[in-house]
Amino acid sequence: MCWLMPVSKRQRLIAVWSAGSILLMLVLALVVGLGQAPETRHPDDPVEGLTSVLSRDITEDMVSFRFDEVGGMAGIAFQHFPARRSSLLPEDMGSGVAWGDYDNDGDPDLFLVNFAGSIQSDIVALQQPVGRHGLYRNNGDGTFTDVTTDAGFGVASFGMGATWADYDNDDDLDLYLTNYGANTLFRNDLREDGSRTFTDVTVPAGVSDARFSAGSAWGDYDNDGLVDLYVANYVDFIYHSDDITRVTRQYGSETPYTLNPSTYAPLANSLYRNNGDGTFTDVAPGTPLLNPDGRSMGAVWFDFDLDGHIDLYVANDVSDNGVFRNNGDGTFTDIGASSLAADYRGAMGLAVGDYEHDGDLDLFVTHWIAQENAFFENMHAENWKDDAGNRRLFFMDSAEILGLGQISLKMVGWSTGFADFDNDRYQDLWVTNGSTLETPEQTEKLKPQQLQLYRHQPGKGFFEIGSRGSSDADTMIVGRGGAHADFDGDGHMDLAVMAHGESPRLFRNTSANDHHWIKLRLRQEGLNTRALGARVTLRHGSTQQLVQVGADGAYLSQHDLDIHLGLGADRKAEATVVWPDGETVVYPDLAADTLHTLRHAPRYH
Repeated sequence: MCWLMPVSKRQRLIAVWSAGSILLMLVLALVVGLGQAPETRHPDDPVEGLTSVLSRDITEDMVSFRFDEVGGMAGIAFQHFPARRSSLLPEDMGSGVAWGDYDNDGDPDLFLVNFAGSIQSDIVALQQPVGRHGLYRNNGDGTFTDVTTDAGFGVASFGMGATWADYDNDDDLDLYLTNYGANTLFRNDLREDGSRTFTDVTVPAGVSDARFSAGSAWGDYDNDGLVDLYVANYVDFIYHSDDITRVTRQYGSETPYTLNPSTYAPLANSLYRNNGDGTFTDVAPGTPLLNPDGRSMGAVWFDFDLDGHIDLYVANDVSDNGVFRNNGDGTFTDIGASSLAADYRGAMGLAVGDYEHDGDLDLFVTHWIAQENAFFENMHAENWKDDAGNRRLFFMDSAEILGLGQISLKMVGWSTGFADFDNDRYQDLWVTNGSTLETPEQTEKLKPQQLQLYRHQPGKGFFEIGSRGSSDADTMIVGRGGAHADFDGDGHMDLAVMAHGESPRLFRNTSANDHHWIKLRLRQEGLNTRALGARVTLRHGSTQQLVQVGADGAYLSQHDLDIHLGLGADRKAEATVVWPDGETVVYPDLAADTLHTLRHAPRYH
């Protein structure tokens, strides 16, 4: 077989730098031509001039996918934050959604995180159904059943995010819930009648944390078959009644004191190493992963340099992001400065994918208003090493060139993800948006914004087609969390989005095309049962696609762990899996339009 060879990193770098120089000259020409000093603008003011120059034309043939909102019809009845907001930071930050097959029936179930009410209230007084979290079991026919109470989740909290993982290697998914307040680890237990319930094991497991946490990420960083947990903590928010009348400035705009993250001290993060006996030990102190100045919103484990050891990227608000290389011996090195990916912006959501099919993993980061989202293209080279023998590694922000920069200037981006919505072989991109700025006429309301759906056009970048009004996804909401999954098993990736203070949206992908797809479900026996960290290279026709299991940085949320890839016109594929224990296995002649379960008996060293 013959594979299309990607453009070399050096060629791409030269081309992008050349394009950047041209763009810079264009900007300078515009500034000189205007002949006047720039005005002071509010972050939410209309942006003209440069944005019109960089705008991208959309043709009808580009609008290749559409979505129908089916939450109510599917049986999801849920109200997020059933309270009147009072301009307090924790109340505006959440919440998330998490897809995971908790009952092992093959269909992804949906956990919805709730923020029970005002933080000025006693959480005990908020223990009522309207403010609780929601667990919806997938019935396998496009509908869901609310099993929240029966499954042991009939409690309320000031919830932020949730992530599934099999931490105890008993072959079912457990759940970690982050909160403004005490976090919770729920162990998945099988009842005698075959049903499942969840038990709070936070304290005996050693992962109790009462700080203001945001995102969390599971990954086996030391390759011992035991999945570890990284928890991103935000700020030391302490409410004082007289603070509500104070005003500060944030990025040149007046902001209530109690909504400005810079008002509050950052909190250090935790890396809970799995001890293999149901307990964890926080090993972050004394290491770069503590990230004490971060104001962290989330994190994602993925292998920057493909050396078999998952690295860590941490999204931080109003501070440098964390970029940590795994040294392979249980330690990490902070490579933020040399990586060129430790931006000082307001970072929220993370998405990882090999968008250009060049065999390494790139990173997309959502940001606050007027900061532009970032697309960090992985520029690592196999044979380019430093004096210590490590592969040189850096990223380049290609967002503007790919059409993802200026279009996000007026948006506050939150959750995000790569997903091939039209199964044409190329990863598309979506972003949930929702302002943190209040509406002038009703200060208890936040400004809604539109979900952005980007169609990937190979060689041209990304084109936002959600605004074409071709589906229910163009509705304005105050978006926060979000995650994708093929919940109805029809071969098209769907999307669940949390709307702050409203009902969540369940967008069913109703795209009409004859493209093929493949789904891979990786399972290991006994250790790291969901194969977190495994790398899969899928080859079909003249295409090869790379994906890593568990490389999931959706804001406060989690995508389905099954791998879903579009095949275009191809009807079969070959998968090469580098399992977490280092063994490489090739699976040839995998049929299209089918779910394939790949199993492995790991041999960890």
